[in-house]
Amino acid sequence: MPLIEFTNKGLYCRAGEFYIDPWQPVNKAVITHAHSDHARPGSLHYLCHHQTAPVLKLRLGADISVACVEWNEVVTHNGVKISLHPAGHIIGSSQIRVEYKGEIWVVSGDYKTEDDGISGAFVPISCHTFITESTFGLPIYNWKKQDIIFNDIKNWVSGNQANGKTSVITAYSLGKAQRVLQAVAELTETIYVHGAVWNTHNALREAGINLPGVKKVTPNIPKQAYKNAVIIAPPSSDGTPWMKRFLPYSVGVCSGWMQVRGNLRRRNADAGFPLSDHADWNGLLQAVKATGAQKVFVTHGFQSAFSRYLTENGIEAAEVKTEYGKEDDEKIPDTEEPPAKDTGGRAIP
Repeated sequence: MPLIEFTNKGLYCRAGEFYIDPWQPVNKAVITHAHSDHARPGSLHYLCHHQTAPVLKLRLGADISVACVEWNEVVTHNGVKISLHPAGHIIGSSQIRVEYKGEIWVVSGDYKTEDDGISGAFVPISCHTFITESTFGLPIYNWKKQDIIFNDIKNWVSGNQANGKTSVITAYSLGKAQRVLQAVAELTETIYVHGAVWNTHNALREAGINLPGVKKVTPNIPKQAYKNAVIIAPPSSDGTPWMKRFLPYSVGVCSGWMQVRGNLRRRNADAGFPLSDHADWNGLLQAVKATGAQKVFVTHGFQSAFSRYLTENGIEAAEVKTEYGKEDDEKIPDTEEPPAKDTGGRAIP
């Protein structure tokens, strides 16, 4: 019996009687981060990093039962040791290390290997078995350094200001929006945000996380106030009547999918910045190798291509069917051209 089983409710540790990021209600759920494909409602008890808890309560309800731990702190259930370690994906995101009778598994959740300055630097954890995402598991995804992308964003905003335009930056409300704030805070005294971004921002700041101040977009703010301003909004707001108050404006999309030429045109945006909260191809490979894992299970993304590459390069790998990758703005878009059909890897129901 494997230490972690792949069930119809999620990743299950039978020895410890808990699930990791279950997609159905369970008794005990250990949560990697607060994106809704990894943190679902209805479970009786949750365990997560203390920085994840405020957003978890915002999304699932203030009255949920949540136990919080620090990174590297060990909790034991039925002799199974559980500890959380930085994943670098978003604020509070964690990898889950599970140890029982000398066997070690690590569930990465979502992760990125570049330190963004606010999410905690990814730390590879030695293990026997590693469960990895593969959102950008193709060689074409190779990110520029964050400071280079931030400079591109700042130059774009400055250009818009010179032309009398408002800059609307679309970035997911949990994760990407907090990173973008770092790039634009020095350009303007007031950064306006969509209500979805505001709610997350407030929850994080009230929990003591140091983020720049923002102002919520509301109907009583005169349109003139938005001239030359910076607006941060979720991707779902683009093209809606909510945007009309910012005219004239330019839209910049922050997403890893902007790496692929043609996606900017499909999004009907004015600028694209390949800023991702997920590891690129090289980051995925580096992370897998650094764990020293003898077996790797590959979840959501381009799992067929990535698992086959690992297998061909001497690392035993297999695909796992999960319900992850369905919430944030970097799920594989319908307009993304898929790679050629790949029969490599072994599917696990």
